[in-house]
Amino acid sequence: MKFLAFAALAAAVVSAVPAPELPAGIPRSLSEFKEKHPYTAKRSNGKCRKTITIRASKTDTDDVADDFLNGLKKANNGGTLYLPKGKTFVIGKPLDLTFLNDVQVHLEGEIKFTNDTAYWQKNAFAHPFQNSLMFWKWGGKDIKIYGNGVLNGNGQRWWNEFSGLEILDPSNTYLRPILFYAENATGLEFEGIHFKDSPCWTTFFVTSKHISFKDIACTAESNNATALPKNSDFFDSLNVEHVSVERAWVNVGDDCFSPKSNATDLYVNTMYCNGTHGQSMGSIGQYAGEKSFIKDVVIENLWMLNGQHGARLKSWAGPNVGYGFIDNVTFRNFWNANNEYTAFLDSCYFNINATTCSQHPSQVNISNVNFENFSGYTSGKYGRAVARLTCSPNAVCENIKFKNFNVTSPCGGEPVVICDGISGDLGIPCVKSTSPEATAALKDKCSTAMATLPKPTPWL
Repeated sequence: MKFLAFAALAAAVVSAVPAPELPAGIPRSLSEFKEKHPYTAKRSNGKCRKTITIRASKTDTDDVADDFLNGLKKANNGGTLYLPKGKTFVIGKPLDLTFLNDVQVHLEGEIKFTNDTAYWQKNAFAHPFQNSLMFWKWGGKDIKIYGNGVLNGNGQRWWNEFSGLEILDPSNTYLRPILFYAENATGLEFEGIHFKDSPCWTTFFVTSKHISFKDIACTAESNNATALPKNSDFFDSLNVEHVSVERAWVNVGDDCFSPKSNATDLYVNTMYCNGTHGQSMGSIGQYAGEKSFIKDVVIENLWMLNGQHGARLKSWAGPNVGYGFIDNVTFRNFWNANNEYTAFLDSCYFNINATTCSQHPSQVNISNVNFENFSGYTSGKYGRAVARLTCSPNAVCENIKFKNFNVTSPCGGEPVVICDGISGDLGIPCVKSTSPEATAALKDKCSTAMATLPKPTPWL
C-alpha cells in the first residue's frame, strides 16, 4: 500500500530523476483547492425550513448521540439540523437514521466519533460485504448534508491497532467502522463537507440511488509513520445507480473512487487524488456464484499524484469467486504524476500468485473501455512500462481503446504499454508481457521525486 500525506511531499526522496513541476493553476493544498473551488452554504431552493439546534459536547467523551438523534427526528419532514462553527458534537454509540425524509444537516462545526475501539467493535452495525462495520446507518429520501464542517472518524487509534493487518485476510478479526454508511437511500447530497480520518472506508452506499458530492474534501493522514491509514477509500458501493462527484480533494491511503458490485450511471468531474490506489472500477467478482457488474461510467478531469495507479479496473480470481462484467467506462483527461501504472487492468485480484490465478482465472468480462487524453509521468517503478492491461483467459476483453495517450517514464526512452489477452486494436502500440520489448522496458527501472508541494501544508 502506498500512502503519503501532502505535508510530507516536499521532503522528497533522493532520486536520480527530478520531478517535473505541477502545471500552473493546479491546487497544491486543501486550502488552495477551496480557494479555487469556493463553497458557500446556501438555503436549498430558497425554501424556508425550520431550524433545529442541539447542545454541543463539552469534552471529547461527552456523547451527544441521543441529542443528535432527537434533533434529526425534529428536523425530519422539512427541517434542518444546524451544527454551528466552533462546536464539536461527539457521537459515542451507534445510531439508526434510516427513517429520514426531506431533511438537511447544516454542518459548520465538527461531528466526531469516540475512539473506544473495543466498544465500537462490539456494538457497531455490521454488513456482510467484506465484514464491514458502521458507526451509524443513514437511509430514507431527500437527505442533504452541507456546510464547511468536518465529519471526523478519529481514526488514529484504529490505524495504530490495525498496523500490520489486512482487511481481506480471512483470519482478520480486527474490524474497523466506516465513517459514513447509507442503505436504501434515494436523493442523498453532500456539499462542502470535509470527511476526515476514517478508520476504514470513508463512505459506503448500499442499495441506494441519486447520490451526489460537490466541493468536498476527504483526507486520512496519520501522525504515526509506522501506522498509516489503510483501506480508507473515499467512495465504496454495493447496488447503486446515478452517482455524481463534482470537485473533490482526496488524500487517503487507498482508492480515490471505487464503486464495487452492481453500479450503474456514475459520473466524476474534477478530482485531485494523492497517495491513492487510483480511480478504480471494482473490485468485483469476489463472491462465489454471484454475478456483479459496473457499467455506464465517465470519469474526467483528474489529477492523480504519488499513488499506485491512475485509471484501474480490478476483478477477483482464485477459487470460489464470482463472475460478471465491466462495460462502457470512459477515463478522460487524466494528468498523472509519480504513479506506478497510469492505466491498469488487474485480473488477478486480490494478492494471489500467478499460479493460483492461472488455475482459477477471473470470470469478469471487460468491454468498451476508453482511456482518453492521458498525460504526465509514471514513478519509474515498472521502468518504461507506463500502462498494463491483463485480461483473464476465462473472460473476454474487447473494444478497449487509447486515444491521445501521452504518458512518459522518468527513466527516459520510449514508453511501453503492455497488454495480454485483449481483443482488437487498442489504438496505440501494445506488446505482450513475454515480449523482448516488455522485458527490456520493465528492467529499465528508476525512481523520481514526489510531485512537489509546499511545506508545511496549511491545515496541519
